[in-house]
Amino acid sequence: MPDPTKIINLANAFYNSCVLFTAIDLGIFDALATLKKGDCKTIARQCSSNPRGTQLLLDACVALELLIKDGDHYSNSPESELFLVPGRPGNLSQAIRYNRDVYPAWGQLKEMVLSGKPVEKPAIHLGEDTDRTRNFVLAMHGRALWIGHMIVPVIDLDGCRQLLDIGGGPGTYSVLLAQKYHKLKCTVMDLPEVAAIARELIQGQKMAKRVETIAGDYHSADFPPGNDTILFFGMLHQETPGDIISLFEKAYAALKPGGKVWILDMMTDKTHTKPTFSALFAVNMALTTTNGWVFSDDELHGWLKTTGFINFKVKKFPQPLMHWLVQAEKPR
Repeated sequence: MPDPTKIINLANAFYNSCVLFTAIDLGIFDALATLKKGDCKTIARQCSSNPRGTQLLLDACVALELLIKDGDHYSNSPESELFLVPGRPGNLSQAIRYNRDVYPAWGQLKEMVLSGKPVEKPAIHLGEDTDRTRNFVLAMHGRALWIGHMIVPVIDLDGCRQLLDIGGGPGTYSVLLAQKYHKLKCTVMDLPEVAAIARELIQGQKMAKRVETIAGDYHSADFPPGNDTILFFGMLHQETPGDIISLFEKAYAALKPGGKVWILDMMTDKTHTKPTFSALFAVNMALTTTNGWVFSDDELHGWLKTTGFINFKVKKFPQPLMHWLVQAEKPR
């Protein structure tokens, strides 16, 4: 007999997300990293929250294996200690705040499906709303730090001297690559409001001498010439196929002979249904951007081939990363 458990779990899935979002926003994991272990009243005092409400939240966190409960005392789980405490190398809390910010948009999924249009203005997190833009860029920075430590080791830039990072957001990938390749200079292109925050982050990492920013819309701005490498990391999923081809044409012209493009993104198989997360991420992009979606690696291969690139190579990363890394080369 068919079992409804999967359907029921899907209907309740937002409970889990809201517990995680709230615990991060209140600083529960940060407080317990300092306390090591604490009872409900101590944690509530540390987080300026109501003791009864805090206990309900803490017990829910225990149920979700985010916290450990010993008698009346709570402590972080090993995963929470590593991934949800600000300042830890693996901290994901800033990146998760982006999910929290788009949570209201998912409640309007029906409206997007009926209209085919995003339910919030894309410009909100790209400069129009100062707080949302800063939250978005910082979230992308936190996310890129986590992803980058797994991606950068497999990117071979030996011999490269000039890298162009298109739609590079906080510039995190450029910084990580410049830290690995000491003769590499990077240029990050993004919208003015995003580039301004990127400059702050780059300066904070003491990399301003080798990682610079250019404020501009990559759709209309010229790409600086003479690059050995061009990155399209995590931004093509908001572009139409025609715009992607146009960007690849500009990249081809801006590369030296033998130069490479590297593309990092969520992708699907040719059915657009697998992996599951990529198919769901496509919906997220459609809710928040005009042309958002997720393309397949076959489609990407076709666009690169159309614009003259050769030696297409693709690497699929396993969970929890769920990204695909592609490289292609301009003929010599």
